[in-house]
Amino acid sequence: MTAETKPLARQGTWARVLLRVSVLTVVLLGLVVFSYFLAKVTLTPSPASADIVTSNLQPGRSLRQYAEDYTFLAACKQAGGNLLLGVPFGLLLPFLVPRRLRMISMTLLTAAAMVLVELVQGALVTGRAFDIDDVILNTSGALLGYFLLGRRISHHYHAYLGRPRPEAEKPRPERKDADPKAAPEPAIAGPSASGARTKARDTADVKKPPRAGAKEPSTAGAKAGATKAGGVGSAKATGPGGGRGTAEDGTRPGSRRALLNRLRRR
Repeated sequence: MTAETKPLARQGTWARVLLRVSVLTVVLLGLVVFSYFLAKVTLTPSPASADIVTSNLQPGRSLRQYAEDYTFLAACKQAGGNLLLGVPFGLLLPFLVPRRLRMISMTLLTAAAMVLVELVQGALVTGRAFDIDDVILNTSGALLGYFLLGRRISHHYHAYLGRPRPEAEKPRPERKDADPKAAPEPAIAGPSASGARTKARDTADVKKPPRAGAKEPSTAGAKAGATKAGGVGSAKATGPGGGRGTAEDGTRPGSRRALLNRLRRR
């Protein structure tokens, strides 16, 4: 890690810590305020309803009773109040539960908390009883608050905390072919390399044109020497000075064979 990335890493760490502390403080304060309000609404005794209210373990029974025995406005008030009572769960709990399976964890926690509240109502509070429809409505309100706002806010929060830190990011290695100053790879020694060099050398010698004044091979030199020697001999034999040489029939002048040839010609 270089000197430039160290301040960035420290800054990112402090920002994450401050964000986590601030969010947890706000969430805990919200849960405290909501718990006080929930206890005041659900755990307040109601002596006037002691002879009317009964426990309900059948889902939907209380909702049908609201529709039949109460007016439309009173039924909406009763059902809507239970829905709104569960909305804070959907806004606050996603910040406390893990990111994985966040919705399921929030739903189970809300249902467990409301079951506990209903059990306390039925066992200790006068004029109130356990109602499974209230648990269903409160849990539905938590899901409503989660899908409207809680999911989006908690997703950004967990995504920021789960982002990799600057010191964890490793630099990408540079490729050798992209570096112009990279040293060339050493040649591979062995029989194959020596054979390749010999073949390249022979090819270069064949393709290379002869330079001016260069000596020709031995065969061409022998032919040139023979031609030169013949020319000199013929010049001596046929020259105006009549020096020693070889006649046209291959005999020397003054020999017996030359005299016989002269006699035959006559």
